[in-house]
Amino acid sequence: MTTTTESLLSPYRLGGLDLPNRIVMAPMTRYRAAEDGTPLPVVADYYAQRASAGLIVTEGIWPSRAGQSGWRLPGLETPAHVAGWRAVTEAVHAAGGRIVAQLMHGGRQGHPLNRLLGDVPAGPSAVPAPGPVHVRDGGKAEAVTPRALTREEIHRTIADHVTAARNALAAGFDAVELHGANSYLIHQFLADNTNLRTDEYGPGTLADRLRFPVELVTAVAEEVGPHRLGLRLSPGNPQFGMHEADPAPVYRALLAELDGLGLAYLHLTDNDDYPALADLRPRWSGPLIANVGENRAATDRARGEAVLASGLADLVSYGRTFIANPDLPERFATGAPLTPVDETHLYGQQAAGYTDYPKLSPTLRENGLDPES
Repeated sequence: MTTTTESLLSPYRLGGLDLPNRIVMAPMTRYRAAEDGTPLPVVADYYAQRASAGLIVTEGIWPSRAGQSGWRLPGLETPAHVAGWRAVTEAVHAAGGRIVAQLMHGGRQGHPLNRLLGDVPAGPSAVPAPGPVHVRDGGKAEAVTPRALTREEIHRTIADHVTAARNALAAGFDAVELHGANSYLIHQFLADNTNLRTDEYGPGTLADRLRFPVELVTAVAEEVGPHRLGLRLSPGNPQFGMHEADPAPVYRALLAELDGLGLAYLHLTDNDDYPALADLRPRWSGPLIANVGENRAATDRARGEAVLASGLADLVSYGRTFIANPDLPERFATGAPLTPVDETHLYGQQAAGYTDYPKLSPTLRENGLDPES
């Protein structure tokens, strides 16, 4: 693997975007949406505060009500959703930032109590996620057995993603990311235990297993342009009961199918049991964003710099660290201390633990640690 001297604070050209640094804000669910899925006004403040990131990837946004996995998660289906997200993108752009909408279809993830449709969710097969699950009243309920998507519903799901991607551009997003990781719909088609189909979308052959992800990515790329589309994958990630005994051949084949499309980027998480970055970086010719904190300790600067130096990625995404440090790039640049996350307010509708984390204090500025000093 070729090494590089680029650092997290080096600029980078990503598609049509000039990024001031290689620090990406990773997508993180925070549950700050109205009941209909419209982002609350505080969401614009939250993302604008973090506009110094080279790139922001939003929390997962459902493309249609059929893909809603949780109550008060945001959507990109209705005019109200588009207007709500436009307020977010305008705030981020006014602060000098760049922001990508992550489309996240829950597939089997979800519960009738958490869905505007009040129905049973549908995934590749009728295989329930492990329970219990949190539901809208603040309590818990046993996971339900999902329906298996029909062929017609699969085609409709692809069309829903295309429409949502179009809505994302109408809302002012700079690009779109498809969530193919962390147990959601695309991942469910790829994994061993969640895709038991016997038709052309099942695991009978490798081509069949890849059919839905390839059709979905291709359709959205044709709609928005491949230079405005990214894909997030987490090979071998066991979250929420996912099982992939041998991820390597599946994801190597998937990248072989998609690499020629010219996507804006691949957003890839590493795994202790399967070193996805080392295996797949040589098989991907486009930009690659690495996330090395999934199911591990939060990524610090040294770890991010090591990933870039190894040549395994072009950019590095940070999740939990960005929650409590809205000016993370400045803190890395100045060596300022990092604020710890208050985990009692990760989720909910309040500003506490969301937009009340401070930027560099006057004391740090007086000590020469302010990047503007």
